[in-house]
Amino acid sequence: MLSTVAFITILLILVLILTKKLSPLLSLIIVPIVSTIVIGQGANLGAYVVDGIKNIAPTGVMFIFAILFFGVLTDAGTFDPIISKIIKTVGKDPVKVAIGTAILAMLVHLDGSGAVTFVITVPALLPLYKQLKMKTSVLATIVALGAGTMNVVPWGGPTLRAGTALGVDSTQDLFVPILIPWIVGIITVLIIAFVLGKKEKARLANELEDVNIDVQYDAKNDAKKDELKRPKLFPVNVLLIVATLVLLIRGTFPPALVFMMATAAALLINYPIVKDQKERVDAHAKEALMMASLLFAAGSFTGIMSGTGMITSMAESLVNIIPMSLGRKLPLLIGIIAMPSSLLFDPDSFYFGVLPVIATAAAKFGISAVDVGRAAILGQMTLGFPISPLTGSTFLLVGLTGVDLGDHQKKTIPWAYLVSLVMVAVSFIIGAISL
Repeated sequence: MLSTVAFITILLILVLILTKKLSPLLSLIIVPIVSTIVIGQGANLGAYVVDGIKNIAPTGVMFIFAILFFGVLTDAGTFDPIISKIIKTVGKDPVKVAIGTAILAMLVHLDGSGAVTFVITVPALLPLYKQLKMKTSVLATIVALGAGTMNVVPWGGPTLRAGTALGVDSTQDLFVPILIPWIVGIITVLIIAFVLGKKEKARLANELEDVNIDVQYDAKNDAKKDELKRPKLFPVNVLLIVATLVLLIRGTFPPALVFMMATAAALLINYPIVKDQKERVDAHAKEALMMASLLFAAGSFTGIMSGTGMITSMAESLVNIIPMSLGRKLPLLIGIIAMPSSLLFDPDSFYFGVLPVIATAAAKFGISAVDVGRAAILGQMTLGFPISPLTGSTFLLVGLTGVDLGDHQKKTIPWAYLVSLVMVAVSFIIGAISL
């Protein structure tokens, strides 16, 4: 009963979002609440929601202040010279822009944080995409693929969880053996970026000739925006960004605190007058509030799914339906379902709940736990995290790019699944995962 309701809940939310019958915000709030009442746990609903919101709160706070921080620096014109440099490199060629997007996303994601990757990469590239009239959905897809592939690194959340759950070393036992498949995955992402760039170039063939790239085109026609520019403070603002990134990567302070301090510094440096500070916050408050509400709704959803035991029940059901005849092929099965399973399980539930059970079952067939672990990290919440409704980062990405979640999923899931399957296939071919 519990697992049935759980699967129906997940599927209903996905259907409502993909078909646009209900907004993601309402879907994440209404459906799980109704499900909780149906299974007779309505009395505990408040506790589940509060627990979920507590878990997502740091991400929500980080997002709000990240939006304000980068918004203030954008108003001050900090990114204009940076974007100009990018434009000089890639010009008006959508192919180069697409490939550059993938490379930038992968480099930034070296710290293993999806949220940080998105709040740094998207604001820097979005103006270029808009001026070239490239689809922002392409930006969202390429950034998602780049970050998702890089999330396989041993200090990334999924790999660390897998190592901990299986009692093995996340670097030597899980990551190093699949290093070649991972590199192939990176190359695959670059190829996909090339393909998407070619499609955009073909679509914009008649328009690119007339495009006049100018990062300050808005300012020249808007006196108010021109007044907000602080070109003389460019070096200071760049140092502020570098300091913020260093603190984020080193983990000196929680990301939420880092962006709170960075926002305060950005406002004091660029707009020391209190009236100006209030105006800058108000200018970006709407965007921050809209996406923060989605993040907290997602927190409520995960809190309910975990608190009611629905996620655990789904895990047990999946393990029970695996036929004995597929026992020897469990690593292959896990590799195939790893990416799609990101739509059903958050990383903690999968790696600490599902994976140990599957690894134990695999041992009965003489299969090593590390084979199952390696297969899992090639898709579950790696390639899958930027499209999963169970992660706040997904809503962060679609919010920053202005892309509808349903559209993002429909366009990105096939490519993400392809990259995942390519890495899985290469792993089996070279023997990194035994079959």
